Amino acid sequence: MSTTQSERLRGLLEPLIAARDLDLEEIEVTPAGKRRVLRIVVDSDEGVQLDECAALSREVSESLDDSDVMGGAPYTLEVTSPGADRPLTELRHYRRAVGRLIKAQLHEGGELVARIIAVDDAGLDLEVPGVKGRKPTARRVSFDEIAKARVELEFNRKADKHDEKTDENKEEA
Repeated sequence: MSTTQSERLRGLLEPLIAARDLDLEEIEVTPAGKRRVLRIVVDSDEGVQLDECAALSREVSESLDDSDVMGGAPYTLEVTSPGADRPLTELRHYRRAVGRLIKAQLHEGGELVARIIAVDDAGLDLEVPGVKGRKPTARRVSFDEIAKARVELEFNRKADKHDEKTDENKEEA
């Protein structure tokens, strides 16, 4: 996708998406045979429901039809939310992952698997799980130390005090 097309798409889509209290995470145009696929990824602190994606898709489709941003070639529009294992690249991604287990590659080398306890502008407060019956340990990691990170999927996780705190915060909001 050309920079000009990318900038024009972002300029057209950001106001529509922001009006729904969503964040525009990604715009991607990829060839698919004789067509192209325009994939728009949106998110929010509360997550994104399927009905919300469908409504936004109709609104975006109408706006794209009224503009020439996609040119004359046929395309397929996809409006979606990020996957559960998407990379954590923005401060808001880390904030949304409080209470979740992450895997981080560190610039100094090595890998860290830990649960996010708190997030501020400088970094993360983590709980590193204990090994072989040992108690978890606290660790502070600055964003400068993290090369890349993503949420680890947990299928059999038991609710704990961090979940209760997160639930309380959601109820207060």
